[in-house]
Amino acid sequence: MQVIQTIPNRGRMRRRKRAWREARRLLPIYALILPGLVLFAVWTIYPLLDALVMSFFDWNPNPAASSTFLGWDNYTKAFADPIFWQAFGNVIEYAVVTVPGQMILGLTVALLLDRKLAARGLFRVLYYLPVITSWVVVSFIFAYLFSSQGGLVNWLLGDNLHVIPDTTTWLGSTTLALPTLMVLGIWKGVGWNMVIFLAGLQSIPNDLYEVASVDGAGSWGRFRYITLPLLRPVVAFVTVMLVIGAFGAFIPMFILTQGGPEHSTETLMTYGYNNAFSSFDFGYGAAITYIFTAFVFALSLVQLKLLRTKIEY
Repeated sequence: MQVIQTIPNRGRMRRRKRAWREARRLLPIYALILPGLVLFAVWTIYPLLDALVMSFFDWNPNPAASSTFLGWDNYTKAFADPIFWQAFGNVIEYAVVTVPGQMILGLTVALLLDRKLAARGLFRVLYYLPVITSWVVVSFIFAYLFSSQGGLVNWLLGDNLHVIPDTTTWLGSTTLALPTLMVLGIWKGVGWNMVIFLAGLQSIPNDLYEVASVDGAGSWGRFRYITLPLLRPVVAFVTVMLVIGAFGAFIPMFILTQGGPEHSTETLMTYGYNNAFSSFDFGYGAAITYIFTAFVFALSLVQLKLLRTKIEY
């Protein structure tokens, strides 16, 4: 009877020792992660939760004053707001143009720079420079390029080629302002897409291309039946990230057009910001951002489900 009781005790002791060794192994890891988690909670989680609470109130920024609870009124107000729907349509239009534009150009550049070329590293750096350049800087550069008075684009297309009037107001036109911002978005994002697609291209076994060449497949055949199918996970990742970025477009619109003219470049982010910090309707601005967040989250789930397929070599 005493032997039977000793065996379970020894088993418990061994389990405790293993648990203690595991805890000692993980303790330095958690100690290194903890400061980052604390900062993330203070600077990200808390503001998100605070904005969520704010969206249900007619929020008064004065700490000494009370805020009126509105329930879902801010959300229903957004769905009945024509400017909100115009901003929503602008964002969809911006995403429909810029996402494929960045992906096609980025993949094209990646395919070209994946080959053995002279100064290949230099070209990769040059294409990636716009990505690491501040949005504020490139926005001001584009403000100069597309200026109606002395801008480089008007000088080239108007004064020299006579394709357009030399006084075309690109950023002041309700029809041209958003396409101009699309050009900026595509130009700045090509380098990021190039890097991601380059990583995907270099992960494809070269043996597959050699076998396809032996079977008589040309460049287009190898691209269509090998490169594109094996890049599908990369395409899924890039698509989701670009859609999130397109729907969250803010800085170029805010700097160059402030959402105008006549809300033609208004996005959900600029409209939420303007309501919060120009009209001081913080609750409505927070509600707009949460509607945007819910839509992007749902759209990302749909994209991942549609683009998720098994890769077979």
